[in-house]
Amino acid sequence: MENSELSFTLAYTVFAICLIFTPNEFRAAGLTIQNVFSPWLGSEDIGFIEHHLRRTSLTILIHSALPLGYYLGMCVADPEENLINIHQVSGSWRVFFFLSVSLQLASWVLVIYCSGHVAANINREFRRIDKVVTGVPGAQVIVTDSWILKVTTYHIYMALQSDCHVTVTESRQHQLSPDSPSPIQILTLRVESINPAVRPFSISLNSTDYTDFREKFQAPIRTSPNVVVHQTVSELFLETFRAQVELNQRYTLPSGQEVEPCFGCMQVPSSTKLLRLCQTAGIENESECQQCFCRPMWCLLCLGRWFASHQDQQRLDTWLSSKVPCPTCRAKFCILDVCLIR
Repeated sequence: MENSELSFTLAYTVFAICLIFTPNEFRAAGLTIQNVFSPWLGSEDIGFIEHHLRRTSLTILIHSALPLGYYLGMCVADPEENLINIHQVSGSWRVFFFLSVSLQLASWVLVIYCSGHVAANINREFRRIDKVVTGVPGAQVIVTDSWILKVTTYHIYMALQSDCHVTVTESRQHQLSPDSPSPIQILTLRVESINPAVRPFSISLNSTDYTDFREKFQAPIRTSPNVVVHQTVSELFLETFRAQVELNQRYTLPSGQEVEPCFGCMQVPSSTKLLRLCQTAGIENESECQQCFCRPMWCLLCLGRWFASHQDQQRLDTWLSSKVPCPTCRAKFCILDVCLIR
């Protein structure tokens, strides 16, 4: 192989690798197919399915054109081979050319077939703010009210929630650094549909995102016997928070007052009321806890999350005894002041 051919081959190989396995430097500079062709791809929020169909179609067409692009580039890099004349080239180059053309034609057939399957209801659900979006570029997981989607470089996996069985099949521990307080846990979930036309697929989730996924998914999630899902500190605290509130005094709703939806999630009725009860428990709290005059506006789970979000992550021993501001009026309260509604 001559110097010109070798130089072109090395340069084209580097270009192809960076195009397929886009490094973070290219992403930061906006040198990705999604960024370069963003005007044609359209808005993901307005047309989720159309956007990703165009993105995956364009990615397939560009990536599948790389072998043919290499052949055409060699026609310029090494004119002495006369590669432009297919009938006079060697057998190996002729086979390479026809395989490259066949790959490109097959990609067009696949793109035309997939472009006819557009789901308007997925677009509508994707526009809602309560969807769950997690994962990394190239393996993004999206859960809407009715669908589970996995968006990869070349394909969009879709499954209707009502038809799905989800099983946690594997867990892996990864230590980010010696200074990290605890390793992260990556869970592998298998999504299987009773619809034979939907192929099973697997998704990967950080254990910290598993709770949101589980709450958004409408059916129970099975766990393999050999898999243990580690709870985060916040989840463990929420269990303790709920148990303590169960022991507190109950609040009787005045007659005629209606229970409104929780201001935090807007999905369940409000179930808590803040009353200054820590004094009656014999705790000196006059300088900090205050009386809250807000009507019941939060469910127990949302109020517990609010309480946990205001804690010092390095001082776990202070969580239960700390005071936080009311999410509505900012009056300080402690865990003893949280009452469930009768």
